Amino acid sequence: MIHIITGSTLGGAEYVGDHLSDLLIEKGFETSIHNQPSLSEIEASGTWLIITSTHGAGEYPDNIQPFIAAIQNTPPKMNDVKFAVIAIGDSSYDTFCAAGKHAYDLLKDIGATPVADCVTIDVLSHDVPEDAAEEWLNQHINCF
Repeated sequence: MIHIITGSTLGGAEYVGDHLSDLLIEKGFETSIHNQPSLSEIEASGTWLIITSTHGAGEYPDNIQPFIAAIQNTPPKMNDVKFAVIAIGDSSYDTFCAAGKHAYDLLKDIGATPVADCVTIDVLSHDVPEDAAEEWLNQHINCF
């Protein structure tokens, strides 16, 4: 099972999540999308694919903040979890993709196994973040 966990303010990360879910299903994978993620509803097994934008001064979008806080406050046993993080941001800000980079470090620190380095998508270079995410997925599909 691939849990697609999105952190989105304006919907961009959700669009990327939906697109990658469709591609993964076409390849025979089972996915579950969590646009309002709750740690109690996501198994600490399989693969977590976190797709998040960065809001404000390097903060997580509102919808994913409780999920991240729960992981920080009571880290689940993560040795059965593989993960990847797609961070979406605007490189004109000094907090470019800070939320995604933090999520990557957090999951790694609590024992989850990364399947790839944190990928950053700059909206200044990619008008359609789904295209950049699809390119990344095609290069890493064997990791899932």
